[in-house]
Amino acid sequence: MTVRLRGLSTAVPPTQLVQTEVAEVFGAQPGLTRLAQRIVSTSFGLSGIDTRYTVLDELTTGGPALEDAAFYDRAAGRILDPGTRLRNDRYAEHASRLYVEAGRAALAAVPAIAADDVTHVITVSCTGFYAPGPDFVLARDLGLPAGVQRYHLGFMGCYASLPALRLAAQLCEADADAVVLVVSVELCTLHLRTSNDPDTIVATSLFGDGAGAGLVTARPLEQGERALELDGFATRTTPQGEGDMAWRIGDHGFEMVLSNAVPSLIGEHITGAIAPLLAAEEPLAAALRDGAVAGAIEHWAVHPGGRSIVDHVEKALALDEAQLVPARETLRDYGNMSSATVLFVLERILRDPAAADGERVAAMAFGPGLTVESALLTVRG
Repeated sequence: MTVRLRGLSTAVPPTQLVQTEVAEVFGAQPGLTRLAQRIVSTSFGLSGIDTRYTVLDELTTGGPALEDAAFYDRAAGRILDPGTRLRNDRYAEHASRLYVEAGRAALAAVPAIAADDVTHVITVSCTGFYAPGPDFVLARDLGLPAGVQRYHLGFMGCYASLPALRLAAQLCEADADAVVLVVSVELCTLHLRTSNDPDTIVATSLFGDGAGAGLVTARPLEQGERALELDGFATRTTPQGEGDMAWRIGDHGFEMVLSNAVPSLIGEHITGAIAPLLAAEEPLAAALRDGAVAGAIEHWAVHPGGRSIVDHVEKALALDEAQLVPARETLRDYGNMSSATVLFVLERILRDPAAADGERVAAMAFGPGLTVESALLTVRG
């Protein structure tokens, strides 16, 4: 049975953040030490990001001061520090809209599949919680069947969309008629804060908001339709790094631990982490052993957790610079949107006319653990 990812779609909120402007705001916050100011300048300047998006229109530097501002005082140029409850209330408000927008776009992209055909929903997020949750909202607002089965993968971090696709594929392998709607929404900017802590500053320089969605099914493709076959998945936890990447709930939002050791740890362990993914196909396994995997797999959907992470993956796997253009362009245009990001990279690859039918794609994403999730796909159409 061949299971495919179809209707791959993405969405972002309307408010754009320009990296240079955000850097000026964060660098000018009261209470920053000189060292923290230098870290802000370096982290923002070397991030590889030009723009990001946010659900918080009050974060823009232009326009009049807002009387009810909770995150940014425009008149004073000061970043505010709301509590976790307010941040999570904003998550519930804005995430619901983006879940529905992305899910509707995925259905619209595959006219042969209607809302009534969806048998399962899988939602993904690590930036907020509410119940009834986004799985319920999708079923209600998209008019899905009353008996649609719903699952939510929460608080897993940046790698979670790949386990979601794996679960969707397993559901389709168990039921040839299954149609699984997978939607990831991450509103990372709800948790931005000013701080002298280097990990917090780095996180502030990287994260943005976005949503990705797609339909996973074994139903046949329509004439001229482009899709990605889901060939295999792998999970590996590195022997080091448990304390270097973490995501915790604090009194003033969720707190990211993202040490500067993460890129080198990924670079050190990435070859071993993807070896199980390629083991089922001996030509690919042999190419990895020979250091020639870049020639055996045409496209690489690497989660751009930061510019240095992409650099270390490129070096460790001896990839061509062109193979990482989709990852670097996604980082440049949107920043790191946690679990949704790899779906943006896959969409960029799929819509590229140069990605020909039958070419292979290796996807990978990284998160707490330190965990590496990977997938092997094939372009169709």
